[in-house]
Amino acid sequence: MKKLWQKLIKPSSKYPIIALVLVGIGITLAGTFVVHKGFELTSSIEFCTSCHTMEQNYEEYKQTVHFKNASGVQAICTDCHQPKDFPGKVFRKLEAAKDLYHHFITGKIDTPEKFEDHRLEMAQKVWERMSSQNSKTCKSCHSYDNMDHSKQSAKAAFEMKKAAAEDLNCIECHKGIAHELPNMAGGFQKDFQALQATANSQGANAEVLYSLGEKDLYAEADPNSKADGKLLPASQVKVLERKDNMLKVQIDGWLEKAGKGRVMTEYLGKRVFKATIRGDVKATEKLIEEKTDSATDIVWQHVSVEAWITAEDMIDDIQPIWNYAKTMYGSTCNACHAAPDPAHFTANGWISGLNAMSAYYRLSKTEERTLLKYLQNHGKDTGGAGAH
Repeated sequence: MKKLWQKLIKPSSKYPIIALVLVGIGITLAGTFVVHKGFELTSSIEFCTSCHTMEQNYEEYKQTVHFKNASGVQAICTDCHQPKDFPGKVFRKLEAAKDLYHHFITGKIDTPEKFEDHRLEMAQKVWERMSSQNSKTCKSCHSYDNMDHSKQSAKAAFEMKKAAAEDLNCIECHKGIAHELPNMAGGFQKDFQALQATANSQGANAEVLYSLGEKDLYAEADPNSKADGKLLPASQVKVLERKDNMLKVQIDGWLEKAGKGRVMTEYLGKRVFKATIRGDVKATEKLIEEKTDSATDIVWQHVSVEAWITAEDMIDDIQPIWNYAKTMYGSTCNACHAAPDPAHFTANGWISGLNAMSAYYRLSKTEERTLLKYLQNHGKDTGGAGAH
């Protein structure tokens, strides 16, 4: 190694120094030209869409304002997907090498059906990358400082001023602007299926369990008997007895004293619903304490009841349910705009807040109730406790 180094630094007796300098400059210029030309060729829209796996992306892109618009200014693939700075450009090229692997080796998205199966996964990776870069590729063309709000619609100007004040990531509000928006439900529904698959083993011996979905409440250990209430999603119960595939559980919560006493809530004075009770299940009700809500002067009773439920879809930790609900929130509400932090509203405020958005998402009733429970348990006045 030492001899090699000495040869490299030893003056040449064969060639003039000026010749060596000129050769070095020539090699440097040639290398710079090759790299520049290579980046230029591999950054063209023709190159990006030359693989058949990109044909669907290309056809979707051609239907958008980035391809054809009144000003005639076209944003091509690399304008959105490749940073303008040299280090970012090099890193993105290296990162994109995996696309060649999947194209030639795995055939991961080589049919329209496979493409749709992986659309959400691919979109989320792009969104995450753009978010981590504060949407700098978008902002290389679109600058908050240079926007003329007088030429925007009133609603657009209102939203853009808010976004500028927070230096918001463009991708938070503009998902699906250049390509078809994926089925956002695919991700969180897979999460729920994974939770269901592990539920029975997780809850086999635990004393405290949480419901994945809605559960009928029975007065006896017979799922064919008449249900006397319902346990709502993400609700805690204490296991008292196990019999075949049935669990005898204790449920505690708050009831409004002046009402019919059928709806149990997680907290005093907050409409975070835990269960509905009636008939023989309500007959097991035991009073723990009685308090008056200072904000409304309404009297509430903290009570417990006993009931039987089926053993499936119960897990021993609330956090996986919150993780699933958080993904659901990001997938549904963030699809159209930057969704507010759960602490933006109070627990009661989230009822009307979510209801106002219900026309813009497609969730089952159970999914909607789970999402609402997550938002309420992480609201402004619940401190994100999430386990009460």
